[in-house]
Amino acid sequence: MRLLLLVAALSVLAGCSRAQTSITDYAAERERMVKEQIVIRGVTDERVLTALRKVPREEFVPEDVRTESYMDGPLPIGYGQTISQPYVVAFMTEKLQPQRQDRVLEIGTGSGYQAALLGELVADVYSIEIVEPLAKIAEATLQRLGYKNVHVKAGDGYKGWPEHAPFDAIIVTCAPDHVPQPLVDQLKEGGRMIIPVGPTLAQELYLLEKRNGQVRQSAVLEVRFVPMTREGAGKKAGD
Repeated sequence: MRLLLLVAALSVLAGCSRAQTSITDYAAERERMVKEQIVIRGVTDERVLTALRKVPREEFVPEDVRTESYMDGPLPIGYGQTISQPYVVAFMTEKLQPQRQDRVLEIGTGSGYQAALLGELVADVYSIEIVEPLAKIAEATLQRLGYKNVHVKAGDGYKGWPEHAPFDAIIVTCAPDHVPQPLVDQLKEGGRMIIPVGPTLAQELYLLEKRNGQVRQSAVLEVRFVPMTREGAGKKAGD
């Protein structure tokens, strides 16, 4: 009987050890991701790096690919959509220059990971996802993780979210064939927008800055995002 009790006790301890190891591994994976995928490629903003080390990316991917959460590439999240490569997320976030007091509009909630990172960095995030099931999943995940400053709705991102405009910054995680005018209109004077533009095989990531009512844009990276679609035309989503 003592032997059976001892074996049972060891099994419980082993189970606890495995659970703790899993948690530790994810933390180690986050640190490795930051060092080996992001810092080495030139992202240096300490606030952005701190957010990347904190946000549990594994919580934003499906169970069947969770062990791949920190790989150097995109992952499927269902409905034909993906969670973007960590480096691209980090690069876009840094280029946006998020400030603590900012109100940010995100087009393409996707998994909610990008919104969570921004939630660590700014006052409020307003995120729109055209695939309603993804919007609901992302909203539930963000609420479960305590991101009360992230607001999600299902809708057509091309139109923006005029009820909460103007925004200090706008980030778009799907690719239209041109910069949507409603988003330009909802960008605050002095604000910044990061957006991929173009067909799937020839996209450029543009940084836009609004000065004196005019928008200045510059191409900053070649990328590949899912296309933006409008309500009634199929779909889109992003990170």
